This record gives sequence, C-alpha cells and structure tokens, in this order.
Amino acid sequence: MDKLRRVLSGREDNEELGLTAQVLDASTLSYGTRIKWFAICFASGILCSILGTALLFLPKGLKLFAVFYTLGNVAALASTCFLMGPLKQLKRMFEPTRLIATLVMLLCLALTLCSVFWWDKKALAIIFCVLQFLAMTWYSLSYIPFARDAVIKCFTTCLS
Repeated sequence: MDKLRRVLSGREDNEELGLTAQVLDASTLSYGTRIKWFAICFASGILCSILGTALLFLPKGLKLFAVFYTLGNVAALASTCFLMGPLKQLKRMFEPTRLIATLVMLLCLALTLCSVFWWDKKALAIIFCVLQFLAMTWYSLSYIPFARDAVIKCFTTCLS
C-alpha cells in the first residue's frame, strides 16, 4: 500500500527513504505469504517425520529415521518463523517460561544425530527421538495458556 501511495504522490524512487526503510520495505512478507510459507514448511516437517518413520524398517533405516525425524522437527520449528519473524521467534524461545524446554529440545536434536553418526548407538538414538517428541510437545504446550498446568494436573490425577 505504501508503494502505491508513493507512486501516486510522485515519490517513485526509494532514494528519499533511509536504508532501514528500504530494507524493511523489501523484506516484509504479506500476511497471506507468511501463512502459505508457514503451511509449506510445517507440512514438509510433518512429511519428513513420517518419511523417517517409514524408513525405519529398512536396512540402515535407523540412521535415515533419525535424520529425517530431526529434520522434520527442525522444519516444524522453523515454520513458526514465518508467522512471527525469526528474531521474535528466537526471543520467545528463550523466554524464562520456555528456556528449559527449548534447551532440552535443542540438546535432544543434537544428541539424536550424535548417537547415530558418531557413537553408533541405536537404542540411544531411539531414546533421544522419544525425548525429542516429548520436548517438542512440552515446548509447543508453552504457547497455549494453562496447557502445561492442565497436563501436569491430568498426570498427577492419573498417577495418584
């Protein structure tokens, strides 16, 4: 809309704008574009995770499973950057309410790949994939108000 306003008012060239305004003007995405790329990135993350699970039963499938499952989680996590922007996403990831969940999640992502490629421990890779799933779930619940409290209350009720 600003571009149209500039053209109609006779200010077509960007030389009158500062460098920051030019960068922001060139790099902002429309709401529709953000939603489309969020959906594409999130769907590719789910597809990678499902593909990794399907490849689990092939010879040397555990390595493929760990790689695709981890890539799927990273893509699903990165998809939210399209909704709120990468800087805001990083700031929100490391807020005090999400700090432990974020660190555990990132640690499990790295340890899954380490256990498959460097340590060659298959059981450990499966454990880290399960921990990845739990950490991603706990991290995702942190964005829903009172969801963590509800899950904790549910588990304490079931266990007592």
